[in-house]
Amino acid sequence: MKKLKPTTPGQRGRISTDYSVLTKTKPEKSLTTSFHRKKGRSNGKITVRHKGGGSKKLYRNIDFKQDKFGEKLQVLSLEYDPYRSSFIALTKNENGIKKYILAYEGIKVGSVIEIAEKTSIKDGNRMQLKNAPIGTFVHNIEIKPGRGSQLVRSAGSYARVLAHDGGYTQLTMPSSEIRTVQSSVLATIGSVSNPSHREQVLGKAGKNRLRGKRPQVRGSAMSPVAHPHGGGEGRSPIGLKGGPKTRWGKKAYGVKTRSRKKYSNKYIIKRRKTKR
Repeated sequence: MKKLKPTTPGQRGRISTDYSVLTKTKPEKSLTTSFHRKKGRSNGKITVRHKGGGSKKLYRNIDFKQDKFGEKLQVLSLEYDPYRSSFIALTKNENGIKKYILAYEGIKVGSVIEIAEKTSIKDGNRMQLKNAPIGTFVHNIEIKPGRGSQLVRSAGSYARVLAHDGGYTQLTMPSSEIRTVQSSVLATIGSVSNPSHREQVLGKAGKNRLRGKRPQVRGSAMSPVAHPHGGGEGRSPIGLKGGPKTRWGKKAYGVKTRSRKKYSNKYIIKRRKTKR
């Protein structure tokens, strides 16, 4: 992390990520795409609040599958990705085909990454979960074989292998939830890069505007016409029957939103610990 000199009010409390570890500033052109960002609007009307503006950015096509057994990837560069909190790495296989992958913690230019059904327990190597010893840290995990990685992809995160049982592997997720996935799914050894991302302090509201986040106004600061929490003299309590509600009258706090019929409920052994 990098603390800046307090030359302006916005810089005074700002703590930013140290990007000196990155080796390339411009992305690989053949692996980028641009697309129209809707910014929370449909036919010009706001359908998703608090979205809009933001800097222009190119999308980097990341290979989340990495499913060709026997393939070896050499790391060419370490880069920034505006669409994710972790860093990404540009790699090249034996045939000279370039791919972007999620960078793992401790990655270096020139490192070689192996993809196999079973390989050495070395950070960055990708293998089937059934061959990972108990206690191993893994990230970039598939939910179903062949679908591509969907779990544990944010900066600094990792899951821990708890047990192998009957074709399924138990994992402790970053949220403290314990869940099972099929043992034949692929996962990458180690943790995701840029663990200090959570210590970042933006310093000013304008940094969020550059990210496409517009200001949010508290319901209690609105008039009673605009929001159920609004109105009253001074700082008034919410005081609604049945507890706090959204501006559309639905319960706002302490309500379970997960479907009871969700297909993956049977794979969750222990729910995450809630903060008190």
